[in-house]
This record gives sequence, C-alpha cells and structure tokens, in this order.
Amino acid sequence: MALAAELEPADLVVANNVLAHVPDINDFVSGIARLLKRTGLASIEFPHLLRLLAGNQFDTFYHEHYSYLSLRVVQRIAAKAGLAVVDVQELPTHGGSLRVWLKHCGSATATPTVDVVLAAEAAAGLETLGAYGGFQHCAEAAKNDLLEFLLQAKQEGKRVLGYGAAAKGNTLLNYAGIRADLLPAVADRAPSKQGKLLPRSHIPVISPEQLAAESTDAVLVLPWNLIEELRQQLPGTELVTAIPKLRHWQGEV
Repeated sequence: MALAAELEPADLVVANNVLAHVPDINDFVSGIARLLKRTGLASIEFPHLLRLLAGNQFDTFYHEHYSYLSLRVVQRIAAKAGLAVVDVQELPTHGGSLRVWLKHCGSATATPTVDVVLAAEAAAGLETLGAYGGFQHCAEAAKNDLLEFLLQAKQEGKRVLGYGAAAKGNTLLNYAGIRADLLPAVADRAPSKQGKLLPRSHIPVISPEQLAAESTDAVLVLPWNLIEELRQQLPGTELVTAIPKLRHWQGEV
C-alpha cells in the first residue's frame, strides 16, 4: 500500500460518512488497519441500518451508497482486517448514525455501549429476513400519502412548493412520479443548483428568496432530517415531511 509506505503510522484515522460509499469495503477497512499505529484509534461514521428501517428512510437508497451497515456487520469487517470495535456512539446525523471506534485486536476492551447497540440490532432481527419484510409496504404507503396530499392540494387550488434539492429528495420525487404539475418548484440555498432542473422530474430549482416571494400554502421539506432547522428559517409557514410518514409542521414564530 503506497500511502502506508510514505507515512508514519497514524495515531488517529477518521473516515466519516465514507464507509457506505466504497465499492470494496473490506479493502478499505484493511487500508485503515495498515495506516493505524498499534496503539492508534480509527473513527468511522455511517448511517445506522437499524434507524434506516425504523424511520422508513428508503429515500437514502441511491447510487452513491454501496452498503447499508449495522454495527454487527462492521464488527465482522473490522475483525477480518485485524481491528476490533471498542466503542460506539449513536448520533442524530442523517436520521440516525453510528460513530464507531476501532483499535487493533487485543489492544483494548470494548465499552458496554457496544453490547447495548448489538443487542438492539439483535432484538430488531437485523440478521433475519423478517426485519425487512414490511419495508416495501412502508415505502409505498409514504409514496401514496404524499401523492394524495399533493393531488388534494391541487384540487383545492392550493400552492405547494418544495425545499431542499437533496439526493434523498430526488429519490422520493422520482419514486412517487412527482413532476412540476404537482410541485412547481423546489428551493435550495446552493447557488450551483439554482436555475437548474431536478433530475428526471425536471422541477425547477429556485432560491430561498424566490420561495419567500411566492404565495404558498405549504412547503414540502425534502431533506426531512433538517426539519427543525427549517422550522426556524421559515417562521409561520406550514411545512410537510413525507418520511417516515406524512406529517405537518408549523414553522416556529
């Protein structure tokens, strides 16, 4: 491994929100082991499969993610590379993530938190087909409820716009077959997205300032994990999220 040959062994290796993106996950973790000093620590963050299922987060299934990970699976991958999970933290990021701490096998004892998370995964049956049996039904229910909301709003002459041209939002909109006739525009703060069209749905992307100038009855928040932030940014506005199921919020005044 060229990089390991060029560098001194590391006291700390950080790989936040990249593990799910690599096609050869075993090779990637083996690389971390090669880089890590014998007494060093590696910190890896990734969305937790347990939270993904519990939160009906099917909209995070898109092309850049190769893996959807549980702690138990990461523990196995790490062990194959000579690493052990010594600690884990549950984070709210991305709808529920894990920050896993790794050390070389035999160099540290795992904290009780590791067993707690592993027990929660076992109780949810993540290693059985039963844990995934209802996932498709939940995804279809969320899609149908969103379509019903937008169709009813159009029939009543109400105007609904979207907020957040994120990957998860595009996944949801295209899965539900939503186009500009039901959602005329989506606002986003990124100037690089403004003035463009969302992939496949061809819904125009506007700026938050344009959204504020529009007459709207409700705003569909596509990055549902940012709802509390947007409640503060859009005071007095009726906000709607579709995941895990349709829910109406009121922007904080």
